[in-house]
Amino acid sequence: MGVKKSWVRLGAFALAGILIVAAALQLTGLLPKLNPFGTSTVDRSQPAVLQAVRDLSQYHAAVGDYQVIVDIERDVKWVPASIAGERTLFVAAGSVDAYVDFGPIVENALTVSEDRRTVEVRLPEPQLAKPNLDNQRSYVFGQERGLVDRLSALVTVPQQQQFHVAAEQRIADAAQRSGLIERARANTKAMLTGMLTALGFQVTFPGEPAG
Repeated sequence: MGVKKSWVRLGAFALAGILIVAAALQLTGLLPKLNPFGTSTVDRSQPAVLQAVRDLSQYHAAVGDYQVIVDIERDVKWVPASIAGERTLFVAAGSVDAYVDFGPIVENALTVSEDRRTVEVRLPEPQLAKPNLDNQRSYVFGQERGLVDRLSALVTVPQQQQFHVAAEQRIADAAQRSGLIERARANTKAMLTGMLTALGFQVTFPGEPAG
């Protein structure tokens, strides 16, 4: 019996020692926190499927980065805001490309002089691409909900599409006002001038003096 009790005491001391060492390692950050209810994430997404390939003939001449704050309030008529209604502040960051599409360029876009020393270039009008929201830098900054909306949010998935749509429209409007099209036009002219000058041409654009 004495031998058996000795083994029991030895096992108890060993278990206590293991627990002490584990606790020390956990406190020092060398051992992950023990959590019997820890979660794990498994990505079962399928690989992307190629649906179409398009040849591009666009010269992206400028890009603008923008940040806007979308403030959307939804009220319920005759009901206090504390009962029903919602107001959301959404911070959105995104970019807009300005490009020149050389695909549908007309035949007389380039007019070469008889002595083959000068070329006149007629550029297509630059266009603005659809705003590209940066999801990593776009987020809900603040949200106020009435009691009914708070209860509804417990059982339904919040929809943020309206905030993304509103943010894209505001960024598109900002791009129109920021002179991005003019910058794209100037950059495209500079690119073509450098390329054609290297080929030995003097470059002109309609309504402008020779470059």
